[in-house]
Amino acid sequence: MKPASRAMLLLALVLAAINLRPGITSLAPLIERIANELALSRGLISLTTALPVLCMGLLAPLAPRLAMRFGLERTIAACLGLICAALLLRLAGQSSLILIGSAIVIGAGIAIAGPLLSGFMKRHFVEHLGQIVGWYSFSMAIGGAAGAVLTIPATQLLGDRWVFGLAIWALPALFAFLLWLRLPNKAETASEAGASGGLPWGESRAWLITGFFAIQAGLFYALATWLVARYHEAGFTLLHSNALFSTFMLVGLPSAFLLPWLAQRFDNRSQLLLICGLSSALCLGMITFMPTFIPEFWAMLMGFGLSGSFALSLVLPLYEAHTPLAVSRWTAMMLCAGYSMASLTPILAGLGRDLAGDYQLPFMVLTGLALLMSVLAWQLRLRPGKAC
Repeated sequence: MKPASRAMLLLALVLAAINLRPGITSLAPLIERIANELALSRGLISLTTALPVLCMGLLAPLAPRLAMRFGLERTIAACLGLICAALLLRLAGQSSLILIGSAIVIGAGIAIAGPLLSGFMKRHFVEHLGQIVGWYSFSMAIGGAAGAVLTIPATQLLGDRWVFGLAIWALPALFAFLLWLRLPNKAETASEAGASGGLPWGESRAWLITGFFAIQAGLFYALATWLVARYHEAGFTLLHSNALFSTFMLVGLPSAFLLPWLAQRFDNRSQLLLICGLSSALCLGMITFMPTFIPEFWAMLMGFGLSGSFALSLVLPLYEAHTPLAVSRWTAMMLCAGYSMASLTPILAGLGRDLAGDYQLPFMVLTGLALLMSVLAWQLRLRPGKAC
């Protein structure tokens, strides 16, 4: 097979990244409707978000091993095929078991693909990591925003059947899967495969990065599940609540692209992480205590802060390791422990709402987590060493 051009490699990366979020964010605009139609509690319906995130954590350590056995590109292609199949399974999503089961399969596909895409960037774009990570995180933000914004219109166009609105996201996943099958499958070299075979569990800095990632991911998935419901509870119409959620998702697009580039150009990753953490805490505080005060502004600022913190956290392992597989291992640890912890936030927020009777208490806790994220960002200002 001929070597792929840089343009084709970048297109493959972008298409893969776009498909890592719609399977989760497409549920948010429909979650109250699905819960009512299937007679599910908020705690139970939150499993459609929490279980994929948990899988993204628990299965991430398998990624480097699968890449060594089957090749990095073929493993990513298989993950995209798995995501496509799970989204098609949602055509039968009137069963809560199938709906939750498809969420688990989607989480498994994302879990393996995520660390390997970091290694893919390290292998093919090492000279332009900041710019390429910007494209990667920007593409993920596009996919997440598209799932949140377009699912309701798609559902309405398809006979107001929410199972069709959820399953339509199999189409971009299929397109990405077919493109990745065309990429040459480069085997890992002996030096790459043999370097530092385990995850960096003993590295204190790896835990610091993981803690930051866990909190920002937990905040995002809690908001992806419950932000519309919080706005609706505060007195906004369902249409206005969805518009505010869409604003939150869409404003993250420029942040996801711009901040990794700024971090590389000016070498100020920790300062940008701190700004993102503090802005997220401020916005969550306003949504908790004053949700009707200029809500569009706070939704925009929170989208900028949370999307930026995610994009910047993806950069961190790339500067901690030399080889693609070493980067994949650092990323796998970050995703493994980070997503495992983050998976609890949608469930606990839903249970908190069931117990307290409203969303104010869960959102107070989310505000506290954003402040803790800011503290970790401040700790990351210390210069890292290099890992092999």
